[in-house]
Amino acid sequence: MVQWQRGHGRHDLPWQQTRDPYRVWLSEVMLQQTQVVTVLGYYARFLEAFPDVRALAQAHQDEVLALWAGLGYYSRARNLLRCAQQVCSVHGGEFPRSSTELATLPGIGPSTAAAIAAFCFGERSSILDANVQRVLSRVLGFGEDLSGVRHVRTLWQMANSLIPEDATPEAMAAYTQGLMDLGATVCTPRQPACTACPMRGVCVAEQQGTPLAYPVRSSKLKRTAENWWMLVLRSREGLWLQRRPQQGIWAGLHCLPLFSSEEALRAAIPHHAGRLQHQPMFKHVLTHKDLYLHPVVFDLADEALMAFGNDDRQEVLEGGWTEDSRRMGLPAPVRKWLDAQGTSGQPATRELWD
Repeated sequence: MVQWQRGHGRHDLPWQQTRDPYRVWLSEVMLQQTQVVTVLGYYARFLEAFPDVRALAQAHQDEVLALWAGLGYYSRARNLLRCAQQVCSVHGGEFPRSSTELATLPGIGPSTAAAIAAFCFGERSSILDANVQRVLSRVLGFGEDLSGVRHVRTLWQMANSLIPEDATPEAMAAYTQGLMDLGATVCTPRQPACTACPMRGVCVAEQQGTPLAYPVRSSKLKRTAENWWMLVLRSREGLWLQRRPQQGIWAGLHCLPLFSSEEALRAAIPHHAGRLQHQPMFKHVLTHKDLYLHPVVFDLADEALMAFGNDDRQEVLEGGWTEDSRRMGLPAPVRKWLDAQGTSGQPATRELWD
């Protein structure tokens, strides 16, 4: 594996050129559920804003979410901030050097902890993310159901037993990266390139001719769909935004007010419902859910703005006006729609409101 990675693995990714645990940690968190090509730009922008863990620890959550917008799984961003703060407050700004200690930090699971420890500190500890689970399940012919924690733990024990006995810190980094590269480029979910795999001679799934039978997972999330009505409330004061709840879809982000039905949206602004402008619905695809978003624009003229009283504002949910939403952390589909409309919340020309 080590020799294969050095000769055939990936070597041009920016986080491969460092043993700084801050940068390795950041890349590992960003790469969870996200493709490398997407992460590259976010990684560079994040490091430009927060070059080290102390800079991140001093950031405001809104700054972090704004840079994260579009990557999805926003709990990762909130945990990044919490983790940086704990590294600074508890560990003096230095990441722990063992996977056991690393796994106690917010948002760092056992596989991420093992990756940081192996890459940065040479610890002999195997990662077991989804890619590596697939590789090892096929190589070992491990047919137990990985929906169960007990079977995952068993596979992890087997993974640790495969680590070379004499692995140096440099070899551990190459070995760990090799497992990742193999899963990402060769032992892929649907079209594995078995003829190019360095494990072909010992791979049980290859010998059986059944690589797609592994890994075994019985529980799969069912795909669902939801319709949301999106109130685009604009005035000379800007664009009305509210913060999403800390749990659920787009948690913690700023967003246009969202409603589960058109009736609920109308009920939120009962004195102005006759002036709503319906825009074409658009679809946003999440991992296990399709969102159908129905934009409804309401432009408040100056006289209406003066009459837009406290009762209305409370019904629209807590929030406020912003003059430039481009500086806020907004969900990617909402930002994309606003950009397409030329709407950011900046003061508009009089013709729009008159």
